[in-house]
Amino acid sequence: MIKHLLSGGDLDADTATEILDTAAEMATVAGREIKKLPALRGRTVVNLFYEDSTRTRISFEAAAKRLSADVINFSAKGSSVAKGESLKDTALTLQAMGADAVVVRHPASGAPHRLANWVDGSVVNAGDGTHEHPTQALLDAYTMRARLGRLAGLSVAVVGDVLHSRVARSNVLLLSTLGAKVTLVGPPTLIPVDIAGALAPGTDVSYDLDSVLPNVDVVMMLRVQRERMNDSYFPSAREYARRYGLDGPRMRRLPEHAIVMHPGPMNRGMEITAEVADSPRSTIVEQVTNGVSVRMAVLYLLLGGNNR
Repeated sequence: MIKHLLSGGDLDADTATEILDTAAEMATVAGREIKKLPALRGRTVVNLFYEDSTRTRISFEAAAKRLSADVINFSAKGSSVAKGESLKDTALTLQAMGADAVVVRHPASGAPHRLANWVDGSVVNAGDGTHEHPTQALLDAYTMRARLGRLAGLSVAVVGDVLHSRVARSNVLLLSTLGAKVTLVGPPTLIPVDIAGALAPGTDVSYDLDSVLPNVDVVMMLRVQRERMNDSYFPSAREYARRYGLDGPRMRRLPEHAIVMHPGPMNRGMEITAEVADSPRSTIVEQVTNGVSVRMAVLYLLLGGNNR
């Protein structure tokens, strides 16, 4: 098993499959009366979040606590970071406190890679800038496999704001490694030039959502990240929804077995309608549940599995 999880590209097929298989075992803990394992007792996991987060931070906290690890939640707001402390000095402080793993979310792309050079423990990238979010890709892959029974040979459409999406990048890398075929769909202004080939050869790009839908097994809608947009990337929210939003009529163009995914949080009515988000095809709530199991697997294999 690798020491750090910084990118979807860090995982080969065997390692990724080991994480998914371990997550399936971890999922059985959720059905127990006492939802705890002693696997990481005595270990310390630090959640180092420089950006606001609800799902990811709580998911990692729940995962670590279910494995009996001690958890320290560090928020940049109200900490020494607000007084100007650098990431390196914060890292050295965590190192001095004996952190065995640091789960980091940071607005700067590449920050987790720098952190990995400064601490002895494992570093897990929980989202860095517009770069990557590997555990989200793992939980997405886990959800696809649970619903559809396989990953190899699946056709997956990743739709929307690819330009600003760390989820899209990690999913392209991981799903391609596991044998799925990925098509990036969105307006030309939101799909970087040559991104498909740069991430994974064989990845396709389309600007026409309607032409892609009848041929996919999975459609993954991305949130339009308006907070990262300094320019006008499309005429209006209404125009975006008209061309790239997933509504009821578009959902009915999907094959019968196809599923709908979204990493959350959603802009309901823009990239996805309530009818689709709340339909039986939607895996959005499952993704949140599966996120805890997958992150339990990642922490276990990084901290516990290394010493088996």
